[in-house]
Amino acid sequence: MLATLIRFLGDFDLAEEARQEAFAAAVEQWPATGIPQNPRAWLVNVGRNKAIDVVRRNSLFDGKVALLEAAARPAGDSLPDDDEERFGDDRLRLIFTCCHPALNEEAQVALTLRVVCDLPTASVARAFLASEESMAQRLVRAKAKIRDAGIPYETPSAEMLDERLDGVLAVIYLVFNEGYAGTSGSELISEQLCDEAIRLARLLDSLIPGHASVEGLLALMLLHDARRRARVTPVGDIVLLEEQDRSLWNGAQIAEGLALVERALRRTGQLSAYAVQAAIAALHARAADKDRTDWPQIVGLYEVLLRLQPTPVIELNHAVAVSMVDGAGKALDLVDSLSARGSFRDYHLLHAVRAHLLQKLGRRTEALDAYRAALAAARLEPERRLIARRIQECERAAS
Repeated sequence: MLATLIRFLGDFDLAEEARQEAFAAAVEQWPATGIPQNPRAWLVNVGRNKAIDVVRRNSLFDGKVALLEAAARPAGDSLPDDDEERFGDDRLRLIFTCCHPALNEEAQVALTLRVVCDLPTASVARAFLASEESMAQRLVRAKAKIRDAGIPYETPSAEMLDERLDGVLAVIYLVFNEGYAGTSGSELISEQLCDEAIRLARLLDSLIPGHASVEGLLALMLLHDARRRARVTPVGDIVLLEEQDRSLWNGAQIAEGLALVERALRRTGQLSAYAVQAAIAALHARAADKDRTDWPQIVGLYEVLLRLQPTPVIELNHAVAVSMVDGAGKALDLVDSLSARGSFRDYHLLHAVRAHLLQKLGRRTEALDAYRAALAAARLEPERRLIARRIQECERAAS
């Protein structure tokens, strides 16, 4: 509904105000008249008419009044066929508008959470560790930039779709990652953010069917999220993958994710980094336990992924997989090479992985130093508790 109102009105704030006015009208009228056959269309029509009243009342945008009046019609429960068919397209347009490359990445994610996911500003602020007031100001600036720069409210043309779609998928994955393992705070998982990211990916998959990157990202998130119930204890402590009770994993999500991976990998000429990551997650999902995980194939997939997306995080994950095949010594060489480059030195998981490898090699003093560096860099409380437990274990072993 909001996406369609933005299309009609061309203004984020006016559309949000019109939506609230329409909801208020529904609360007042529907108990007496009954719920319309098409509630969404009724709300859109009422919201659009309410917007005209707002514009008149504020005596602003005089040129817009005539345009809106011409488009207005009495509130009803039906829309012309072309409008009804465009509801799905309106949602897609809104996603692409919020993720326009003219906005910086933080603004894209924040605006997507607020407008597309409909999270309250306070929730968006918590995701960015910002005050509600400062986040409200950032959102106002982002909307103003869209308005003042004349950023079109549209789905890109076919020739531009892949270029723009990459940014949209990256934003959705950032939303998921913040929900799957937050950068800081007291809780490991934000179920709301995970659910919203998966919902957005499902929407893209339905509106842009048959795209390997969309299918791959949806599969990746479903397979990771399927482990949600097993990832934390009742008191919120982290349970590592190898220690998880796999009977708690969501079988339906795993089955859906596996089917999506198969489709994504079969798309001719569309090898997607998301699909390769999903294939790695699929191997974990298929394994009955950690000892029956196909680590050699996981190492091979990470090597493919490094050619597609050579990032330090993927290099670190590759090193972990190598440790399961070729031992901790070879993996430590890879981690030390990554650390020597300097740009990744403040990443707490780099120190944590290095500490674990050193501990396996019996180099406890060095492991303790690395664990302490990891603890100093970590910001998420469940991760800090896990690292602190590892330090205690290492100290006990050393003594």
